[in-house]
Amino acid sequence: MKFLIAGAGAIGGYLGARMARAGQDVTLYARGPHLRAMQERGLRVLSADGDFEVHPRVVGDLKEAGPMDVIFLGVKAHGLTQLAPQVQPLIGENTTVVSTQNGIPWWYFQTHAGELTGLHLERVDPGGAIAAAIPAERVVASIAYFATDIPEPGVIRHIEGNRLSLGEPDGTRSERAKAISDTLIKAGMRCPVTQKIRTEIWVKILGNVAFNPISALTRATLAQMARDPEVGPVVRNIMSEVEAVAGKMGIEMPISIDQRIAGAEKVGEHKTSMLQDLEAGRPMELEAVVGAVVELGERLGVPMPHTRTVYACTRLLGTISSL
Repeated sequence: MKFLIAGAGAIGGYLGARMARAGQDVTLYARGPHLRAMQERGLRVLSADGDFEVHPRVVGDLKEAGPMDVIFLGVKAHGLTQLAPQVQPLIGENTTVVSTQNGIPWWYFQTHAGELTGLHLERVDPGGAIAAAIPAERVVASIAYFATDIPEPGVIRHIEGNRLSLGEPDGTRSERAKAISDTLIKAGMRCPVTQKIRTEIWVKILGNVAFNPISALTRATLAQMARDPEVGPVVRNIMSEVEAVAGKMGIEMPISIDQRIAGAEKVGEHKTSMLQDLEAGRPMELEAVVGAVVELGERLGVPMPHTRTVYACTRLLGTISSL
C-alpha cells in the first residue's frame, strides 16, 4: 500500500519515520524549516528505544504526492480546514483517510451518531469545508497514545508510548482497518482495531479538555497538574462536566475520573501538545478540543461553568499570544 502522512509533524512524522524504517511505501508532507531539514538531511528520531534516521520521500506540495491508498491527516484540527481541499484530489475510489486529530473529529456526527446524526459543530468544521472535501465513508478513526515533540527541524523526540488505536465510525471490524493495523504493527507500533472508537475518543477528550488548557494557562506538566492540591479539584470538575456531555449521548466511560487523572500522572513531566504549541508560537488546538465540547454542551443543555471559565481564559491567552 502507498501511504501519505499529510502533516509530518510530531505525531505524523513519528509514524512516517517508523514506517519508513520498516521499508514501507510512505511519503511525508511538510512545510517550512521542518520540510527543508528532512529533504536535506532526512528525518531523525530520538528515543529511549533507540535513535534512528530515515530518508523517506518528502514533499512540500501535495500535488507532487500522487494517488494514495491511505492518507493520514497529521495536522492539528484547526489546520484541516485548509488541508482537506488540498487532499481531496488524492482521494481515489479505494483511498482510506485516517484522522488523527484530538478533540471531537469533524466526521463524528456525519454518520452513525444516532439522534445526533447530521449535527454540525462550527468550532470543529467551520463552514463545513472539511466534510465537503473528505467523504465520510472514506474515514477510519485513530487515537494516538504516544508523546512526541520536535526539538528542532528534521528531528522528532519520542517521549513515551507507541499505541495508535484504529476504528471504524460505525463500530465494525473492517478489512481496511485491519490492513492499516498490520502495516503499523510491522513498523513497531501497537495498533489495535477497536469496535468502540467513539467511546475511546471521549476517554481521551475527558483528559484533554481538562489538562490541555490548564497547562497552557499555567505552563505545568501532566504530573504537576495531577498532583497539585489546588488544581486537582478544577480538573475533576471539568472532567465531571465532560462526562455529563458524553452521558447525554449515551457514552458510558469505561474508566473513572480518578483513573484518568492517575493515567496522566503516570505519563510524568510531559507538556501537553497545547502547551507545546503555545510555547512555539503556534495556534493552539483549542476549538476542536475544548470549544467543541462547550458547543456540544450548549446543544444538549449541559451546564459547563468550569469548562467555560478555563476555555474563555485560554482563548484570550491565544488571542494575546498571536498579537
